[in-house]
Amino acid sequence: MVWGEDFGDVNPHRYNPDQFVIQDMVYEGLVRYGDNGKIEPALAESWDISEDGKTYTFKLRKAKFSDDSDFNAENVKRNFDTVFSEENKKNHTWFDFTNQLESYRVVDEHTFEIKLKQAYSATLYDLSMIRPIRFIADAAFPDGDDTTKDNLKKPIGTGQWVVKDKKQNEYITFTRNENYWGEKPKLKEVTVKIIPDPQTRALEFESGNVDLIYGNGVIGLDNFAKYAKDDKYTTDVSQPMSSRLMLLNAKQEIFKDKTVRQAMNHAVDKKSIAKDIFRGTETPADTIFSKSTPHSDANLTPYDYDIKQAEKMLDQAGWKKGSDGIREKDGKKLSLNVPYISSKATDKDLVEYFQGEWKKIGIDVQLKAMEEDDYWENAKTGNFDLMLTYSWGAPWDPHAWMTALTSPADHGHPENVSLEALPSKPEIDKIIKATLVEPDEAKVDEGYKKVLTMLHDEAIYIPLTYQSVVSVYRKGEIEGMRFAPEENAFPLRYIEKK
Repeated sequence: MVWGEDFGDVNPHRYNPDQFVIQDMVYEGLVRYGDNGKIEPALAESWDISEDGKTYTFKLRKAKFSDDSDFNAENVKRNFDTVFSEENKKNHTWFDFTNQLESYRVVDEHTFEIKLKQAYSATLYDLSMIRPIRFIADAAFPDGDDTTKDNLKKPIGTGQWVVKDKKQNEYITFTRNENYWGEKPKLKEVTVKIIPDPQTRALEFESGNVDLIYGNGVIGLDNFAKYAKDDKYTTDVSQPMSSRLMLLNAKQEIFKDKTVRQAMNHAVDKKSIAKDIFRGTETPADTIFSKSTPHSDANLTPYDYDIKQAEKMLDQAGWKKGSDGIREKDGKKLSLNVPYISSKATDKDLVEYFQGEWKKIGIDVQLKAMEEDDYWENAKTGNFDLMLTYSWGAPWDPHAWMTALTSPADHGHPENVSLEALPSKPEIDKIIKATLVEPDEAKVDEGYKKVLTMLHDEAIYIPLTYQSVVSVYRKGEIEGMRFAPEENAFPLRYIEKK
């Protein structure tokens, strides 16, 4: 297989540069996210929830780590101790389980109990996430047990795969975990090559050095369209997994004006983007989440594509076209700083499209290519006018994505610096926090929809498309191919190579 970014320390308790898809191969949680949003048993065989919704009691599976050591309740506690230590838990406030966790304890060797401050309806969804509540073996812990600050001694999990060999920024090879408690994969070995350039990834595939292309933005869609027409290959597109968004930075002087933000929403031809850039692999997005996402159909009227209206609103806001065709106000050009992730083929295509289209209405777009880690670090500083960002898909949308809105950029959405400039932000935060612990399902629905309505009115996000995952492989070489239930996982448990 092939991927665009390095895999980091292969540590499930850390974020970038560690990659979801790699963490998911090696480590497991108490539960996992299955098809159709169903929460399935993983390292917990079963669980009971108290009548008041505050106590979860997990019966643990008699599983072994890949080093043949036992998985048990003491190990669960040790992992919880490091993830939720006073020093580290601030990294995880973007999902509300962190804030609702009151205590946890070992009941016996194979029983673990969690107590919450309040009933929190998304508990099992948060526990199913790929990071950070997944479990490493005792032998993997660094001295002092701080897995956030220090590298693991060795990546040892209970998952289906064991790290055999790795070379930073080049490759990581896995062998099948013969100690795996469940059905073992049919594949015996998997290598993920790290190739930052999308075109080089495609060439490696065409030369036979890569068997399977899988993911979002892994190859350019010109190449995908070419493979779809070639009888040698099998191509497929998943159902929508998440939303592709453009965020306007309300901290910057240009976008403090809501009229300008609304004008930009009218200046985006989503149908053209879906058809011409994504070759029909993604569908136009009217709202931040698709209507099929729980609690997300707020009956909003989308901003329609209307260039004349966009130009009229920019004029009203005082941005008039100069002699060179670029708009000016108070002696300042309407020039926008737009960074993008250089390793993502579709991101480059998108921002170049905007650069060309918006020049026609008097907006100068300055592009800056960045590596992924630098891109998200830059977002925290607010050094952008517009930037591409994304909803998170299952199991994070809408609850975890919303929770992250309530935390500062260092521990929530990296680009939260923009939303913090909105006068409505305190009210948005208040509604989200109340909704997360609301036991009445109808009021949960009402709360999320109210926030979505407020964000829509602020015109702070421009929904672009609903993202899908693509797959490409040579006909007859791979059997059992299907898409994983969530965007950030590989489907390796299902497939075999002929």
